[in-house]
Amino acid sequence: MIIGVPKEIKNNENRVAMTPAGVAELKHNGHTVYVQHTAGEGSGFSDDEYIAAGAQILPTIEAVYDIAEMIVKVKEPIEPEYKLIKKDQVVFTYFHFASDRKLTEAMIASRGVCIAYETVRLADHSLPLLVPMSEVAGRMSIQEGARFLEKPQGGKGILLGGVPGVPPAKVLVLGAGVVGRNAALMAVGLGADVTIADISLPTLRHVAETMPRVKTLYSSRHNIESQLPDVDLVVGSVLIPGAKAPKLITRDMLKLMRPGSVIVDVAIDQGGCFETSRPTTHSEPIYVVDGVVHYAVANIPGAVPRTSTLALTNATLPYAIRLANKGWRQACREDAALAQGVNMVDGKVTFPAVAEAWGLEYTKLEL
Repeated sequence: MIIGVPKEIKNNENRVAMTPAGVAELKHNGHTVYVQHTAGEGSGFSDDEYIAAGAQILPTIEAVYDIAEMIVKVKEPIEPEYKLIKKDQVVFTYFHFASDRKLTEAMIASRGVCIAYETVRLADHSLPLLVPMSEVAGRMSIQEGARFLEKPQGGKGILLGGVPGVPPAKVLVLGAGVVGRNAALMAVGLGADVTIADISLPTLRHVAETMPRVKTLYSSRHNIESQLPDVDLVVGSVLIPGAKAPKLITRDMLKLMRPGSVIVDVAIDQGGCFETSRPTTHSEPIYVVDGVVHYAVANIPGAVPRTSTLALTNATLPYAIRLANKGWRQACREDAALAQGVNMVDGKVTFPAVAEAWGLEYTKLEL
């Protein structure tokens, strides 16, 4: 198979979908890999390293899309890429269709095969291609939240971990999945007073057993409201795979928080879990509503591209090899988890939550 690796063009997105080591593995399996010039530069990989691994370098993004049977990316295609995707071309990347109608319509029109990292789902309901970036985003959420609590950044002027004789910041994490647990781990490690909320009692029990310094709270509107007047940093990390995130903090609830408090919406890729959230970028990461600092960068792991690229490709490469070796249909016939990643084929929506999000017709995937 001919595989293309374009350079990411989303704002401040420095990750790349394949490392030179990944190229070498695909070459070993008999495939041809084209990489766009400087695609790996932001993650610390030079064109020469890709060439040494067996890739061929192409000068433009158009050339990569034009020649490839399968495109492997990190982030969803953005508007300049829409017209480059061809009928029956496989695009393997994060899509997050439920938060972007324009992208959804563009991919339907392309009639390509859209396989979304975020909906590949194992029998135990875990999301193997979402986990690595969720780990990074969860940890980064605390790092960024702590930064924006600083007074020059618009925050309250509170040190997350406090110092002897001065209490630490209070952190509320909404959702105890991979993002939430990693956020709590980082926050408590820095010395913060951490509470994590979830609707799953077994999950809360697991947190209590593995992170005894973290307080647990059953997630309800009443319980969240009771926390907001005293909390300094809120991390939103709820997820319904492939669907829009629920709004856990409304505009009215926001008024309960004190000026200079910070909220970090890690769920912004799926529409955000705060009513006042809107996507931001690494170049302009924050805005303020009712005195509360909002951080809603849609590609948080892009700030640490070296770590993120290595973590992501460790997870995605085995699936990319299967898709290349067997073709997407046969690979999905043999792997039910991978089949759940197929969101669109030939202009038809084949993932129920995406169809539901935009009122579109759902077509059962035929393999």
